[in-house]
Amino acid sequence: MNMDSASIQFVAFGLAAVIVSNFSRSRVWRSLALSVASLLFLGLLARSLVVLLPLLGFLAFGYLAILLQRYGIKRAHAWSIVAVIFVYVWEKKYTFLPGAMLLHHPYFTLGLSYIFFRVLHLVIDASDDEQKSHIGVGAYLLYTLNFTTLVSGPIQRYEDFAADQFAAEPIALDVGTIGLQLERIVRGMFKVNVLAMVLNAVEQDAVAQLTQPLPIGMKLFAGVRVAVTYPLFLYSNFSGYIDIVIALARLMRVRLPENFNRPFSASSVMEFWNRWHMTLSRWLKTYVYNPLLIALMQRVSSRSLEPFLGVVSFFVTFFLIGVWHGRTSEFIVFGLLTGAGVSINKLWQLRLTSALGKKKYREVSNHPLYDALGRGLNFAWFGFTLIWFWASWPQIHKLFSALTSLEWLYVWVAVWLAATVVLELWERARAALLLVEVSGQPVLLSRYARVVYASLFGVAVFVVIALLNQPAPDIVYKQF
Repeated sequence: MNMDSASIQFVAFGLAAVIVSNFSRSRVWRSLALSVASLLFLGLLARSLVVLLPLLGFLAFGYLAILLQRYGIKRAHAWSIVAVIFVYVWEKKYTFLPGAMLLHHPYFTLGLSYIFFRVLHLVIDASDDEQKSHIGVGAYLLYTLNFTTLVSGPIQRYEDFAADQFAAEPIALDVGTIGLQLERIVRGMFKVNVLAMVLNAVEQDAVAQLTQPLPIGMKLFAGVRVAVTYPLFLYSNFSGYIDIVIALARLMRVRLPENFNRPFSASSVMEFWNRWHMTLSRWLKTYVYNPLLIALMQRVSSRSLEPFLGVVSFFVTFFLIGVWHGRTSEFIVFGLLTGAGVSINKLWQLRLTSALGKKKYREVSNHPLYDALGRGLNFAWFGFTLIWFWASWPQIHKLFSALTSLEWLYVWVAVWLAATVVLELWERARAALLLVEVSGQPVLLSRYARVVYASLFGVAVFVVIALLNQPAPDIVYKQF
C-alpha cells in the first residue's frame, strides 16, 4: 500500500485511527490508539523488523542521552548532544563520511530527519526541564513515532504534544471542527494529487525542452517555466501533505503547529523563512540562532559590530537548513545560497536603516512598489536556490549549458518582474474578495463557500486518481 504519501490509502488509514481514537475520551485509550496506529503505520512502511534496527538504535541512544540528564550527569550534556548529531549523520550516510564506517545493508530511514529534531529537542532541554528529563519510554516513543508527523513533519515541541495527548480532558471536537478538518483533508489531497501533479508535468516538460534544439525564444520560455513551476510544485506537494496530517491529528484531538503561512506573500527572504516550513525555522532559531548570537555577543565587545553578529548567526542557521535537506554536496550549495540570501537581506536592512534612519526606512519598506518588487525578487531567488535542491550536478550542468549566462540573466529578470506583477495582482484580488461579506463574515471563508470549493476539489481528486489512474508525485520532503 502507498502509505508514505497523500494517497487514498493513507487518508483511509488516518481516518480509521481517528474513529478508533474517539471511542473513548480517556487519555489512556487515546494514547493506546495512537501507539497502535503509529506502530502499525511504521510496520506497513518498513515491512521488516530487521531494517528498523538502526532507527530503533537511534531512538534508544537518544533516550539514553536523556537518562544521563535525569540522573544528574551534567558534564555529559554537551557530549550527548554531539553524539546524537553524529549518530544521525552516520545513519543518514552523509557523503563526507568515509564509506568504510557506514552500514552497507539496506535499512529504514524514512522519517529519521524529523525524529532527529524531536529527539535532539528532548536531549537539549532535558538538563533544565524536569518534564523532559523524566519522560517515560512510552511517552517518548509516542512523541517520536507519532504517525501524523513521522514522514514529513511538522516539527512539534514535546510540551505542546503532551498538553493535548495526555490531557485528562481532551480538547473539544464538535461538528463544525470536524467539517473544517475534513475540508482541509480534501484541500490537501487536491494540492498533492492534482495541482502538484500538473505543475510537476509542466516543469518536467520545460526541463526536456531546454535540452532540445529549439528556437531561442522557446528555450527562454522553457527556462522561465522551470524557474517558476518548481517552487509552486514544492509548495503544493509539501503543504498539501501537511494539511492532511494536521487535520488528522486535530481529529485525534492533538493540535499540530502550522507549517506554512502564505509564503509567497513574503516581500523579503527573511520574511519568507518565517512563513515557509515554519516549524523548522523556529526550531533552528531556538537551538542554533539564539545560542550562537548570545555566544558571539558575549565574546565581541564592540557595539558597532553587534548588528553584524546577527548576520553571521543568520548565515550559519540557514546554511544548516540547507545541509539538513540532503547529504550530498548539492545541498551544501543550497545551504550556502540560502544562508547568503538571508544574510544579504539583513545587511541590506542595516545599510538602508543607517542611510535613511529608522523612520524613513519604515516608510520606504512599507511602500507598495518596494513591497511588490521585494516579493517578486524573493520568489525568483527561492526558485534559483531550488535548482541545487532538486537537481544533481550532471543535471545542473546540463541545465545551465542549455543557455548562455546572459540568456539565463534574461530568464531570472523575467521571473522577477513576472512574479512581481502576478503576486501583486493576487494579493490585491485576494484582499478585495475578502472585503465581500455576508453576515459579517467574508464570503470566501463562509461555510457555503467552503462546501462548494471542497466539493470541486474532491471531484478533481476523484477524476485524477480514479479515472485517469495517475499517481501523484512523491512527497518531496519525506526523503529528508
